[in-house]
Amino acid sequence: MVVDRSTYQYAPTPWEQESWRETALAWVGEQLASQGLRKSGELRVRLRPWSVLVRVPVAGRGAVWFKANPPASAFEGPLTAALARWVPEHVLRPLAVDAERAWVLLPDGGELFRDALARAPVGPRTWEELLRRYASMQRALTPRAREIERLGVPSTRTPDLPGAFDRLLATGAALPPEARARLEALRPRLADWCAELASLGVEDTLDHADLHDGQLFHPAPDRFVFFDWGDAAVSHPFCSLRIPAGKACARYGPQVLARLLDAYLEPWTGDGRTPAQLRRGARLAWRLSVLGRAASWGRTFPDASGTSPGAEQSAASLLEILDGPPF
Repeated sequence: MVVDRSTYQYAPTPWEQESWRETALAWVGEQLASQGLRKSGELRVRLRPWSVLVRVPVAGRGAVWFKANPPASAFEGPLTAALARWVPEHVLRPLAVDAERAWVLLPDGGELFRDALARAPVGPRTWEELLRRYASMQRALTPRAREIERLGVPSTRTPDLPGAFDRLLATGAALPPEARARLEALRPRLADWCAELASLGVEDTLDHADLHDGQLFHPAPDRFVFFDWGDAAVSHPFCSLRIPAGKACARYGPQVLARLLDAYLEPWTGDGRTPAQLRRGARLAWRLSVLGRAASWGRTFPDASGTSPGAEQSAASLLEILDGPPF
């Protein structure tokens, strides 16, 4: 087998435990056998503090993927299975889920969007369609928000964001004193932003919270498949926009942002909301979205000392709220 640890050479994962490893691989074999499949070939293992991911070659079929989540994102398997029932055209349908052990077995989703970008020129219009389809999925999931929360997905609903900000400040041991003071001074404005965003009337729904070009497949010109829900939360949908729009701007320049905004906001038109109101909402959510990212790092690395990689990443994410959006 080939094992990839990236820069986390000494980060502990359950893969180091022989009994866990053997049990997990036996479970994969059992799930494959139940579907008339069998393992064949070399395993490729990707170890990170937030997951164990194993590419398992399958005879006559290519490969499947085994993923094990830590407690902070144990909801990912059940959420993936639920999304496959609710919005099957947008997500992967898992081959098997063990909710108690936070294990999931997934089919191969085809070519990553990141690989498609590297293989051939891809214009901004493809990103526009990506965001339009993602927003349509979010809107379709709005009535499911309570069900999603019951699966264990963290909830950072729009009215609760000031409280989330307070908790991040209270636990942000890695924040320098000067930065902490600037954040504390921002608190009254942040409360106003949250109230204004809530007044827009766009209901909270599923936020992927890390939707970049390595977190979705692009198997066909008119199709996108979203996956890797380990950072997901129930929050304001517009919080999803910052990461993919930022990636597209880095690739094509800031002049594409207006078109990306129009594409993403199109499914949210109607109900008496004007384009100007939606754009204002997007501006507010752009800043507030960093709260979800900071909280996700804190859940993944629950270390109150402030010395873990997660504490530094959480502090860095939180400080991004001080910067206004580029539109």
